[in-house]
Amino acid sequence: MHDGKNGTIVRVRHFALGIVSCALTLTAATTSWASRPHSVAISPPPALTPFNSPAQAGEGHWKPAGRLVDGSPAIYTTLLRPAQNPTAEAGVAWIDQSRLHARLYSGSLSPGGYFWKLTAPISHAASKTLVAAFAGGFLLKDSHGGYLSEGHLVAALVRGAASLVIYRNGSIAIGSWGRDLAMRSSVVAVRQNLTLLVDHGSPVPGLYRYDTSTWGSTLHQVVDVPRSALGITASGALVYAEGSMNIVDLASMMVRAGAIRAMVLDMNPLWPVFATYAPSSPNGYATPANGKDLTPSMVQKPDRFFQTRYARDFITLSLS
Repeated sequence: MHDGKNGTIVRVRHFALGIVSCALTLTAATTSWASRPHSVAISPPPALTPFNSPAQAGEGHWKPAGRLVDGSPAIYTTLLRPAQNPTAEAGVAWIDQSRLHARLYSGSLSPGGYFWKLTAPISHAASKTLVAAFAGGFLLKDSHGGYLSEGHLVAALVRGAASLVIYRNGSIAIGSWGRDLAMRSSVVAVRQNLTLLVDHGSPVPGLYRYDTSTWGSTLHQVVDVPRSALGITASGALVYAEGSMNIVDLASMMVRAGAIRAMVLDMNPLWPVFATYAPSSPNGYATPANGKDLTPSMVQKPDRFFQTRYARDFITLSLS
């Protein structure tokens, strides 16, 4: 989340993964997913049932997006109107991450520091395999969580925080730190942001439609602002949603998309962005010109991650 002020760069401690020990373990389901080899393509779920009636043309129906992976799509997207804001269109992406490799890119503003190897702009070499990219979470001072990448522990990992964990094999897990997820030698990155929004396949208790602060301070205290979230399904697929909606609608949308656990990412008009890239040839380079935003209303465009001045963290999904 961005409040218009420069974030303070947090003092960095070098973090040696090999000497960290933790009595906590991953759940059986997460362990299985993190350690499984990349597999053949899986199909997206059936079309999502719209929240509002009558449905708009194509609403809830999946369409392939982004570069083909071994000849078939790894990402499908659709538009779905939020239940309590039917004049807005939200985008939902379903991601077969078993055929993709995730990486966390870090910025000089978020999380802070100028020593990152993976940072904007996406390099020419990396763009040859890029399929999609999406923005990360709030500035660390607002995230109430920690940040680990490239061996740097910028902020201590917080027990109970909603966590996006990337493993050495490029897979992503979403869960509560200390319950679903814990430090292992295979963990290469952890991005925490608030607490889980969806847990055990349901919205967490206590969500309030008119909340403009608990789940991030909304611009001008407007209830329905651009919000984004990332979740994981029982099959290990990822689901992402973004659009102008309240926090109850965002949780409902993640559940509708099949998330068993989900966490909020960045919010307010300037910060959520999810783009797919579809070069004209299988071995072509991803560029802003062949990129496409998840929703037409996104303020940021697919060139965002190719800009030298972009100083925020984000996640890329690339060919394995």
